[in-house]
Amino acid sequence: MLRNSFGNGSDSKSEDGSVFSRMEHSIVAAWLLLAGLISILSNIIVLGIFVKYKELRTPTNAIIMNLALTDIGVSSIGYPMSAASYLHGSWKFGYPGCQVYAGLNIFFGMASIGLLTVIAVDRYLTICRPDIGRRLTSTSYVSMILGAWINGLFWALMPIVGWASYAPDPTGATCTINWRKNDVSFVSYTMTVIAVNFTGPLAVMFYCYFHVTWSIKHHATGNCPTFPNRDWSDQVDVTKMSVVMILMFLVAWSPYSIVCLWASFGDPKKIPPSMAIIAPLFAKSSTFYNPCIYVIANKKFRRAMCTMFRCQTHQAMPETSALPMGASQSPLASG
Repeated sequence: MLRNSFGNGSDSKSEDGSVFSRMEHSIVAAWLLLAGLISILSNIIVLGIFVKYKELRTPTNAIIMNLALTDIGVSSIGYPMSAASYLHGSWKFGYPGCQVYAGLNIFFGMASIGLLTVIAVDRYLTICRPDIGRRLTSTSYVSMILGAWINGLFWALMPIVGWASYAPDPTGATCTINWRKNDVSFVSYTMTVIAVNFTGPLAVMFYCYFHVTWSIKHHATGNCPTFPNRDWSDQVDVTKMSVVMILMFLVAWSPYSIVCLWASFGDPKKIPPSMAIIAPLFAKSSTFYNPCIYVIANKKFRRAMCTMFRCQTHQAMPETSALPMGASQSPLASG
C-alpha cells in the first residue's frame, strides 16, 4: 500500500524514490526557501495595508485579502515542507504528512483559483453591469468568497476519502495527486478537477475581461454615455492587470494540467522528471506574483505602501484618489 512506499534513500530510482541528484535537490530547496520568504513577506504587506487603511476595506478588496491568505497558507506550509524534503533527499514527513501536505496545497490552490474567478465576476458586474453591481451587498461577497473556500476544501478531501489518492511525485521529495496510478479513479478525478477548476474558471475570466475591455474602450470613445462617472484611467489600469492575471494564470497552472492530462491518457512513466518537478513549482509560483499583480500594479496601493513605509510625509490616504481596483463601493461593515 501507499504507506509502505515511502523510502528514505536519496539516491533511489524506484517508483517513490528521487530521480534527481543531491545538488539538484539543494538548488530546488534554495529556490523554495527564497520564494516562500518573498511570498510570505509580500502577502503580509498586502494584509497590513488593508488593516492600516480603513478606506481600502471594500468588498472587492475583501476578495484580495482572502487571496493573500491562500498565498500565505501555501507559502508557510507547502514551501518549508518541500524545502526540508528536498534537502533531506526524499519525502521527510511520512504517509500522514504526505496527506496533510498535498491536501492543504490542493485546498489553497483550488481556493485561490476560485477567488481569482470571483474577482473577474466582480469586475464584470462593477463595470459592465453596474445595475446589478450596485445591488451586491456584503452578504453577496461573503457568499462568493465562502463558495471559493468550500470548493477548495471539497477537492482537497476527495483523494483522502478515496477518489484518487495522494503520493510522492517522481522527485521523491514532495507529495501531490498520485498521477502515476492512472486508474479510473485518478482519471475521473483529474478530468473533473481540470473542467471545474481550470477550464471553467479560465472561460469565465476570458468572458468577463473581454467585456470589461470592450466596455472601457467604448466608454473612452464616448459611445456609452450612460456609464456612471468614475476614474476611467484606473479602469484601464485594472484591465491591464487583468490581462496579466490571465497570462500568469495560464503560466502557473498549464504545466500541472498538462502533466495530469498526460498521465490520464498516456504513459505516466514517460513523463520527463524535469516536467514533473516544474509543474508543481509553477503552480506554487502564483503565491509571490499575485501581490505584484493585484497590489503593486495599482496606483493607490502603491501610494498606500509608500505611506506605510514612511516614503511620504502624510500618514492618511488621499480622499480624492480612486478606490483600489476602480470600484465605487462602500467599505465593508466593521460590525
